[in-house]
Amino acid sequence: MATRHLYLARHGAADAFGQLTDAGRRQAGLLGERLAGMPVDAVWHSPLPRAAASARELARHLPGVPVAEAAELIDQVPYVPGPAETPQSWVGYFDGYDEAEAAAGHRLAEALVARFTEAPGPAADAPPSDTHEVLITHAGPIAWLVRHALDAPPARWLGLNSANTALTIIEYRTGLPPTMVMFNDLSHLPADLRWTGFPQGMWP
Repeated sequence: MATRHLYLARHGAADAFGQLTDAGRRQAGLLGERLAGMPVDAVWHSPLPRAAASARELARHLPGVPVAEAAELIDQVPYVPGPAETPQSWVGYFDGYDEAEAAAGHRLAEALVARFTEAPGPAADAPPSDTHEVLITHAGPIAWLVRHALDAPPARWLGLNSANTALTIIEYRTGLPPTMVMFNDLSHLPADLRWTGFPQGMWP
């Protein structure tokens, strides 16, 4: 049975203008070193500069692997929960999202699932084979894919945060539920580069 392996990562640390910092470039390069031993077929990235730059930095360690933009990986709110679904501490987060914006974000989130969560199918003249794809994106799309993999209610994407270049792996096989292999793994980063992208706090 063929497996689709998705290696999900948030972009490297960025400045207030959305440009990758020196720390972000180091993070992306270290993630590339970690993935260099995997048979990666493609690197996909969000259209935003911080994700595109992270993908290019990572891909330096994956010679010959194609790198391309995927509109579905853009930073967005995948689902705006209704009042009954929204924890009190999150209510203010959704101020300013009208119905049209919420619907557009949800359509994009569903397009993300449709494009990247199908198990490999057979080629015209060959049986299906495993695929390995790296997705460089943002916290929201990663949270939505994790929620989907766990078959959790739509509002449960809230609270699933990802550190910069933390690695999440999900596997897809025909006829079986998705497999969560790991979430937010930071073992490729030294201590001074871990937990960026999270609120300030004490981290192990």
